[in-house]
Amino acid sequence: MVLSSDEYNGKLYINGAFIPSTGSDRLALTNPWDETVVAEDVHVANSADIDAAVAASVAAVKKGPWKGFTGAQRAACMLKFADLVEQNVDKLARLESLPTGRPFSMIKHFDLPHMVSVYRYYAGWADKIPGKTFSEDNGMYKIVRYEPVGVCAGIASWNATFLYVGWKIAPALAAGCSFIFKASEKSPLGVLGLAPLYKEAGFPDGVVQFVTGERNTGALLASHMDISKISFTGSVGGGKAVQQAALKSNMKRVTLELGGKSPAIVFSDAPIEAAVGGVGQGFLINSGQICVAASRVLVQEDIAPKFEAALKQQFEAVSAGMGANPLEPATTHGPVVDQAQYDRVMSYIDIGKGDAQLLTGGSRKGQKGCLIEPTIFVNPKSGSRIWDEEIFGPVMSIKTFKTEEEAIALANESTYGLASAIYTTSLTRGLRVASALETGGVSINSPFIPEIQSPFGGVKQSGSGRELGEEGLKAYLEPKQININMKV
Repeated sequence: MVLSSDEYNGKLYINGAFIPSTGSDRLALTNPWDETVVAEDVHVANSADIDAAVAASVAAVKKGPWKGFTGAQRAACMLKFADLVEQNVDKLARLESLPTGRPFSMIKHFDLPHMVSVYRYYAGWADKIPGKTFSEDNGMYKIVRYEPVGVCAGIASWNATFLYVGWKIAPALAAGCSFIFKASEKSPLGVLGLAPLYKEAGFPDGVVQFVTGERNTGALLASHMDISKISFTGSVGGGKAVQQAALKSNMKRVTLELGGKSPAIVFSDAPIEAAVGGVGQGFLINSGQICVAASRVLVQEDIAPKFEAALKQQFEAVSAGMGANPLEPATTHGPVVDQAQYDRVMSYIDIGKGDAQLLTGGSRKGQKGCLIEPTIFVNPKSGSRIWDEEIFGPVMSIKTFKTEEEAIALANESTYGLASAIYTTSLTRGLRVASALETGGVSINSPFIPEIQSPFGGVKQSGSGRELGEEGLKAYLEPKQININMKV
C-alpha cells in the first residue's frame, strides 16, 4: 500500500519546516511483510541540505531564543513534547511499522512509551545541572561550570528508531544543545511524523531537525566542521567510519553503540521457567533484531537436554503464530526489515547448517515477504561465524559448559561486549560472574534491557561512551574551569 501525501511528509525537516532536498535523489520504501510499496518520495539530504541544517542549528544555540532558555523553560518544552507524542501514538506507530515490518503493538506499547519516559526523565535534569567549587587552599578559588556542547547530531539504526530519538536528543535538549537527527534509510517515516511536534511543543526553529538519506548523508554529518558531537548506533564498520570522519574533521565528540553478540549463561540451578522464557522471548522479540539480544547461549551440560527441548518448543510456538499483518494489534513477531537483511540472515543459516546441529527452524516462513522461522543451532564448531558474528536476525546458537570458569571464558571470547545475562538462583554466583563478564551491562535472571536511570553502552568493539542516566546527560555537557586569584 502506498501511503497518500496526507499520511506522511517525505521532505527534510529543517529550521522548523518541511523543505524539499536541493538534490533529486529519493528513497523508496517497501513493506517487508507483503512486499508492497509504502512510499516512493522520501527526500535525500545532500551536502547543501546538511549545511543548511547545521547553519540553522548554529544560529539556534548561538543567536536564537534557545540560547536564553532557562533549564525550567527547556524542561517545559520537553514535557509538552512528551504529552504530544502520547496524543499521536497510533499515527507514529503505524508510520514506523509499515516500512520496517515491526509489530505495531510493540512500537505503540513499548518504543513510544519508553521514548516519552526518557524525555520526562531528562526534563527533570534540565534545571538541575550542577557546577562545582573547590576551596582556595593554594590561593586560587576554583569553579567548574557545565555548558552545552553546542550543535549535535545523531545517526540511528532502523530497529528501534524512537528509542534512539529519546536516548540521543532528549539529553542534548536538557543540556541546552541543538540536534540534527538522521534515521536509517530503512525507517525514516516515524521521525518525520514526529518532527512537527517539536515546534508545537515550543522548541524554537533550528533546535531539533531531521534529515533523511543513506550512508553518504551520515558521512556528511560525521565530517561536518560545525558539529561538535555525534552519537551513532549501528554496525561496527559504520561506527569506525563515523569515528574516523569525526577525527579527520574537527575531532568532534563521538558516542558509539555498535551492537553485540551477547551471551546468556544458564547454570544448572537456574529458575528454569524464567530462564527459558527470558532466553527465548528476550531473544525473539523484534525478530532477533536487537543489539542486546542474547544470541550465544551457554547451558550447563546436566540441564542442557531439558533446556533445549523447552526452548525448541517455545521457538516453534512462535513460528506457528507468525505471518499475520504487523499492523494487527495481536501481532507480536514480524519479518526482518528488508530483502537485504533477509538474504544476510539466510546466508548465516546456510553456514550454520554446515557448522552445527539444526535444532529447529532454518527456513523461510510463508511464500512472500521477509519472514524467517525462529532458528536454533546446537554446538557450532569452533570458529563458526554463527557463533562469532552478529547476525541480527532470529538465529540463536547454544553451547554447553561444565564449570563456572569455562562459562566465563566462553562468554568472554568475543570481540563484542555490549550485554549479557546470567540465570542462577545463587545471588553470590550471579554477582561473581557478573563482575567477571566483559560487557557494558549484565542482567541476572532476565534478559538485559536498558534502564532509563542507568548508563547503557558497551566495551570492546561494542562501542564507546554511554547513553541514558546521568552519564548520558554529561555526554552533551562541556566542563569549563574558572580560576579566581584570591590574593589580589
